[in-house]
Amino acid sequence: MFTKVIAAILALPLVAQLVSADTCTRTYTAQAGDICDSISAANSVSTYQFAVVNVGIIDEACDNLVVGQSYCLGWQGQDCMTTYVVQQNDDCDIISAAAGINTTILYENNPQIDDYCSNIYIGEVLCTANTVQVPPAPSGTTPAMTIPPTATPANPDGDLPWCDE
Repeated sequence: MFTKVIAAILALPLVAQLVSADTCTRTYTAQAGDICDSISAANSVSTYQFAVVNVGIIDEACDNLVVGQSYCLGWQGQDCMTTYVVQQNDDCDIISAAAGINTTILYENNPQIDDYCSNIYIGEVLCTANTVQVPPAPSGTTPAMTIPPTATPANPDGDLPWCDE
């Protein structure tokens, strides 16, 4: 009985992915020490997209990755592979300029960013494609808009570094 319960629990993420109507185009198998941002950076997938295509499988804190488990990286027709890893002192204007896109498209591809771009953090991976390519958040869910407790805000004082007096 106990073995059947464990097998059912381990199969749950796989079943959740199979039930999804979206077709996964890329996958990644988790390794020891992985976190969502490191997986995203190494595979050119935004942190937001990685969370959305694995909703119900990976928790909001991304602290339940299972070594050896395969995770979806993108869905057919909704797979942004043009990314930028947030650095210290970045803001949305700096990131948009570096990517050659306007801030409207940056916000559309990264709906977790708040109106003031004050919740991006060092190591977060953003989609910087010049067209909208990320999947929408599943109905009834909201993308994480807070900085993870272990992350460092990109611009903690909300001010541009060259404007300080």
